[in-house]
Amino acid sequence: MPFSCAPEEMLEELVGHETVVGRPNLSLIEAVADWLEGHGISCRILVGPEGDRANLFATIGDADRPGYVLSGHVDVVPAGEPEWQGDPFRLRRRDDRLIGRGACDMKGFVAAVLAAAPGLAEMRPAVPIHIALSYDEEAGCKGVPHMIAAMPELCAPPLGCIVGEPTGLVPVLAHKGKAALRLRAAGVAGHSSRPDLGANAIHALLPVLLAARAQAQALEAEGPRDDRFAPPWSSLQIGTVAGGQALNIIPERAEAEIEARAIAGVEPRSLLAPVIDAAEKAGVATEWLSSYPPLALDAGDPLATLVAEMSGKAPIAAVSFGTEAGLFQQAGMPAIICGPGDIARAHRPEEYLTRSELHACHAMILGLGQRCAA
Repeated sequence: MPFSCAPEEMLEELVGHETVVGRPNLSLIEAVADWLEGHGISCRILVGPEGDRANLFATIGDADRPGYVLSGHVDVVPAGEPEWQGDPFRLRRRDDRLIGRGACDMKGFVAAVLAAAPGLAEMRPAVPIHIALSYDEEAGCKGVPHMIAAMPELCAPPLGCIVGEPTGLVPVLAHKGKAALRLRAAGVAGHSSRPDLGANAIHALLPVLLAARAQAQALEAEGPRDDRFAPPWSSLQIGTVAGGQALNIIPERAEAEIEARAIAGVEPRSLLAPVIDAAEKAGVATEWLSSYPPLALDAGDPLATLVAEMSGKAPIAAVSFGTEAGLFQQAGMPAIICGPGDIARAHRPEEYLTRSELHACHAMILGLGQRCAA
């Protein structure tokens, strides 16, 4: 694969891999590893339990010394929207825009890091720089916990982690955590004229859905507040409900998916406790889909100071979307979010990153290398 030290060409190659969340990514990960190793950079491919997806961890410098982690995910959301004006997995250039699925979220950051990697290697940084690429972030950060678990064998405890989600290259100190739950109700099918001979799975699900709505209302009305976030409370919503075949058939199956988003200091799964309790009483099965903790970095932390100096922008308090940064912090590493682009462009047709944003991020990464080499 003809990867390039030019950031735009690197982004073009990355976008060209359809690494949609929940699908294989080994062809991309293996190609990246080959390219990095060709520049003398040591890599480890960490295959996940799924078998067809992997994380990648690479180190520039002495892995036995504390350094910095540059973290990004290579999975993207699907691109089936009809509003795309071209192939979403073929990078298009229009004026200053680089258009393609994942260009902003977040292959742009990954492209800036990988394009800078050979230059970083030439600097021979005394403080190592690690590249951490993960899979299935869009499904609730499913890949990165496996990589974090392996890191004690890969490197000395890092000084900090920079997660490159799109923030306009403004450092962000905090984000909400998230937990997602699936509910499954089982019934007995039959003709709707004889409900006495069947069991309606949708009816069984109703008290659990009502408990979810009540919890959402309670969190807004009575829950703890943190004005750094919008909204400034932990939230809960029913995202999907499915069940039934036809109006005159008693539904034998019904499902719902519920998510909770937690402000800093609140464990996300705890927000769903009333829902789980209602499910147990109703005989409804529950399954955790994903969970990751909030992030809260102190404004006076050395990592916040470093990234502010690198980006030339003062940190902001918080964003409401989530990232793997909370998982790195939970594992004992200071973490911060700072990447190119605007989160408002993510998960939308004609997703794009501007050339200036990409090159500014590339320059910021090289600036980190210069600091680590000093």
